[in-house]
Order: sequence, then C-alpha cells, then structure tokens
Amino acid sequence: MTSADKKKSRIREIVSFNLSIILSLGLLYYAFTGVDLTNLWEIISSASIFWVIVFAFLTVFAHYLRALRWKFILSSVKPEVKVKNLFSSVMIGYGVNNIIPRLGEIARAVLIGQTEKISRSSALGTIVIERVIDIIFFGLAVILSAFIFSGDLYTEIPWLQATIIFGAILIFIGIIFLVFTIKFKEKFYLVITKIISKLSEKLAAKLGSIFEKLILGFSSLKGSRNYFLTLLFSVLIMLTYAATSYVGFLTLNMQSVKEINFGTAWIVMSISAIGVMIPTPGGIGSYHTITKSILITLFGFAPELSLAFATLAHGISYFTHLIIAAGFFLAYRKQITKENLFKIEEN
Repeated sequence: MTSADKKKSRIREIVSFNLSIILSLGLLYYAFTGVDLTNLWEIISSASIFWVIVFAFLTVFAHYLRALRWKFILSSVKPEVKVKNLFSSVMIGYGVNNIIPRLGEIARAVLIGQTEKISRSSALGTIVIERVIDIIFFGLAVILSAFIFSGDLYTEIPWLQATIIFGAILIFIGIIFLVFTIKFKEKFYLVITKIISKLSEKLAAKLGSIFEKLILGFSSLKGSRNYFLTLLFSVLIMLTYAATSYVGFLTLNMQSVKEINFGTAWIVMSISAIGVMIPTPGGIGSYHTITKSILITLFGFAPELSLAFATLAHGISYFTHLIIAAGFFLAYRKQITKENLFKIEEN
C-alpha cells in the first residue's frame, strides 16, 4: 500500500469514527430529551447490587458460551484451540468495539491468530460466519417475539417488520455470496490476482494468499457434530441474553410496577439487539433509544424507568467488557502491539 493509499485509508477511518460518534450523541440526546434526570438518577441509584453482580456474571457467561461455539466453528482450521485464548479474544473484541465500532472483529482475528498460530485471515472468515449466525438467530428471536407478545407487535412498532425483511434480504445475499465464493474460489482467486498483478506482482501474491485463507475461514464449519453444537450453543447464547434482560428487570424492581416474565425479557432482548447492531461505539445511544421505546410502547413503563433500565443494562455490559478486556490486554501484551493489533496481513 502506497503512502497516498495509507493516507486515504486513515482519512476514511477518521471520518467513519467521527460519524459514529455524532450518531451516538444524536441518539443519546433523543433518548434523554424530556426525561426527568433527577428521577432517572434516583431510580438507577436504587438498583440492587446483588442483581447487578448477577447481570455482569451472565454477560460474561454469554461470551464464554460464544467462545465455546467459536471453537466448533474453528475446528476444521485448527482442531484443538484453547478456550482461554478464544474467550480472551472475544472479550478484547468487545472491548475494542466499545470504542471503535466493528474494529473488534479484526482485533479478535489478530489475537487468536497470534496466540494459536493460525491464519488471521482464516480466523476473520470464521468470525464472519459467526456474525451471520448471530443475525439469523436474532432475526428468528424477533419473529418468535411476535408470537409471544399479546398484541400485534408489528403494529405497535411499525419499523420492525421492514427491518426484519431488509435484514433477511441482506442475510440471503450474504449467504449466496459466501456459497459462490467458496464454490468458485479458484475462479475468484484467478480474477483477483490477475487484476492486482497489473499493479504489483508482489501485492497480487500477498492478497491471493490472504484470499485463500479467508475462504478457508468461510468454509470452516464442517461436520454434523459441529453443526449441531454450533446451533445448540447459539440457542444457549440467546437464552442467556434473555436471562440477562430478565435480571435487569429485577435489578430495578420493575416487577413491582408491571407484570413481567421471561417472555417480556425475550422480547426486550431480541428487539433491543438491533440497537447494538447499529454502528455506534458499543451501542451507545442506539441501544438506549430502542430499549426505552420498547419498554414504553409495548409494556407501558414510564420514560424514566425505561431509560434507567437501558442505561443501567448498557452500563453494566459496557464496563464489564472494558474491564475484562483491559485485563486480558495486559495479560497478552507481548502478543499485542500498537502496530499489529488491527492488521490482518499474514505474519
């Protein structure tokens, strides 16, 4: 990459980061507008410390399950991967995403590549597969929510059905792309190297190598056992996320205000996840806005209590990610450097 290309890439990164910050601040302003901040603080300060600890534990446990699922997805790339390294990579990835949206996936791939001596590109390919699985399961969770909710969910939240349809189309296109890329990888490889070789033979060889390893990551999920365990752990992850939302209700004693159950937690979990998918740092602003809206519109909670739930739930998760990520960052400081943390190029 030339110095001019590096400069352009740097400018794009700065613009993208600034836009995510602006979006986050705008959504925070929207979420907090018209809310009695004194009452909001009183509600948050009354939170049960016991349930806060349980909430943080479940948050970490869900990511441990995610690390176990990743192990099965990675099995064809490297059969025996240490769960400790997978878990630390997952937590560091979430920690990075809390600051710079979507860069955590690259950090995960780099760290697991260094600690397990596998291709970073292949690791990134497995993360792409994992994200596709996540989106599919969250989509199914929202559809299930429509059956759990006593009223007409799509009437109460008009934008939800369109979001599901749009997401389903994107998933379908993504899956088709992955299938064709894997099936016709030789042709893709020849086309890419032929085009790039006109600029630089060395660059073409390097990108070709990365492409081959990336395809290996895309096609990593193999075998009926690994398919079954990946699906099983995906369900367990979703149930743990819902349990975390339920504990969030208990943290603020919301069950004394309105009748709540696990189904309520499932609905809030599945729809509020859309806020986390919006490219803001750690879902700041987007999560608050959507979660507050769900609790007010679907379940009739007061704006201050709804925003208190969103703020507390997000805050516990956010700082849990940062603290654990910082701990692992120090533990793996020899494998992580400023120069290579976000580089996917092979060693």
